[in-house]
Amino acid sequence: MSSSSREAILAAAKRTAQARGYGGLNFRDLADEVGIKAASIYHHFPSKADLGVAVARRYWEDTAAQLEAMLAEATDPVRCLRRYPDVFRKALESNNRMCLCSFMSAEVDDLPDAVKKEVQTFADVNVAWLSKLLVAAGLVSSRKSEQRARAIFAAVAGAQLVARSRGDISLYDSLIDSYRAAGLLPA
Repeated sequence: MSSSSREAILAAAKRTAQARGYGGLNFRDLADEVGIKAASIYHHFPSKADLGVAVARRYWEDTAAQLEAMLAEATDPVRCLRRYPDVFRKALESNNRMCLCSFMSAEVDDLPDAVKKEVQTFADVNVAWLSKLLVAAGLVSSRKSEQRARAIFAAVAGAQLVARSRGDISLYDSLIDSYRAAGLLPA
């Protein structure tokens, strides 16, 4: 089985998990979407847990790369902090999907430990990046940066959840604007 099949499986699994969570991952449905036999998926992913780990890891790695690219492109930390909510908005723009790791976080009691670890790494990557930028922007001391970064991460992920539940991306934008007005995010 080729690496392109593996990539197609991961892409389909990402879309599915963003729409239906870990519980929605089904080898037969993924195989139909990719155009292969369900048994072929087992060649790359011996179990649903292995697939969940791979898709969650790829998701946080891609997000980490996207955040670093944003920082490289716009070296001003305040500008990057302003653009941070756009990372979560993109999922809503894609058929009202959610951040894959936020969706899986809601399923934490049903996740295999290895998948939980990858989902938690997503949060850690976001909080570390936000913390670094908050300090670089001079918005908080390094002692308080992680607390503020966690608040921003939780607020943005929560805004995405509320907007998705209503199928209204303008609600997401409104909530982000309110976070800026309240001073949680830079205006």
